[in-house]
Amino acid sequence: MAGILYLCATPIGNLGDMTPRVIETLKNVDVIAAEDTRNSIKLLNYFEIKTSMTSYHEYNKVEKADYLIELLAQGKDVALITDAGTPAISDPGEVLVQKCQKAGITVTSLPGASACITALTLSGLSTGRFCFEGFLPSDKKIKAEVLEELKEETRTIIIYEAPHHLVRTLTELHKALGNRKLTLCRELTKKFETVLPTTFEDALQLYENEEPRGEYVLVIEGKSRQEKKEEERQSWQSMSIEDHMAYYEKEGIDQKSAMKQVAKDRGVPKREIYQYLFNK
Repeated sequence: MAGILYLCATPIGNLGDMTPRVIETLKNVDVIAAEDTRNSIKLLNYFEIKTSMTSYHEYNKVEKADYLIELLAQGKDVALITDAGTPAISDPGEVLVQKCQKAGITVTSLPGASACITALTLSGLSTGRFCFEGFLPSDKKIKAEVLEELKEETRTIIIYEAPHHLVRTLTELHKALGNRKLTLCRELTKKFETVLPTTFEDALQLYENEEPRGEYVLVIEGKSRQEKKEEERQSWQSMSIEDHMAYYEKEGIDQKSAMKQVAKDRGVPKREIYQYLFNK
């Protein structure tokens, strides 16, 4: 009978956030797969956990996943932990979970701390709908594509960033999104936890004279629906009515329905579109 993979959330700062269930599980599994064994040994020692560890990180995630699946197939139970927070969230654990599912191995998650959710709840921005981007891509072309997509995002946006890249990322986001509201969160759950509601312009001005410290979570307001509708309306108005009609007719919409949609887009009565088209 195959073993079970346990995804164990660890504290993002305050060790008091370690759950009793995670402690018990880490003590009882056969092996712990850790992102950085040098970092995790401090956590295990604090809670007097003696279970053996093996490394599982970004640079060995494929071959090591195969090794861990072999252990699981032999009936061994494995716990996966990251340096801080929940495994598989912006983390190589995603690969291991996918491989386990393909191999028919049971995976279960032991919930706990998560920096993105902690920051969202502290941000003061809308929490009803949000999207998590993790770290922006390092590849310039892919990053440009992601930023272009985020321009139209109406949900609250959550992004991770390291201190030495913070100013660059704030600059790129400001250029792409405009001067949005955002909340900068750092050192979450730690002694010097900081939650700063600000804007891109104010944040960039702040870091002209202050060096960023600690790991950051950026929580950014989404584009307002009203602003998005107004931009769409203006874009339609810059197009001729004939081209506007042709756009919808190419989509397979009949002429009557196309006229109705064109009128709606342009904020005018349908009869105006009809009169323009047939009384020229």
